[in-house]
Amino acid sequence: MSKPAKKLKAVPKFRSDVEAGAFWMSHDAAEYLDLSKAQPVRFAKLRPSTATISLRLPQAMLEELRVLANEKDVPYQSLLKVYLAERIAQERKPARQRRRASV
Repeated sequence: MSKPAKKLKAVPKFRSDVEAGAFWMSHDAAEYLDLSKAQPVRFAKLRPSTATISLRLPQAMLEELRVLANEKDVPYQSLLKVYLAERIAQERKPARQRRRASV
């Protein structure tokens, strides 16, 4: 005799990848997805392409960045990328809100 099919919860709609990531970090996927039907997937190009740039920073700013990175135990260039990504998202957010309001 087979077990009765488990009722799966509906996967919520996410407004962003960050929101989706936070959700899946705190919820069990087995409650939302039938993992018995999962198939292996191969990600050929997992890392996003990058470009090397030359950037001149004031020495004091670079030293502060290195101190902060050291406190967080991360490379300073990685911390700089995080800060840039956060600021870009912050700057883009008002533009997205304006576009939604006009629709």
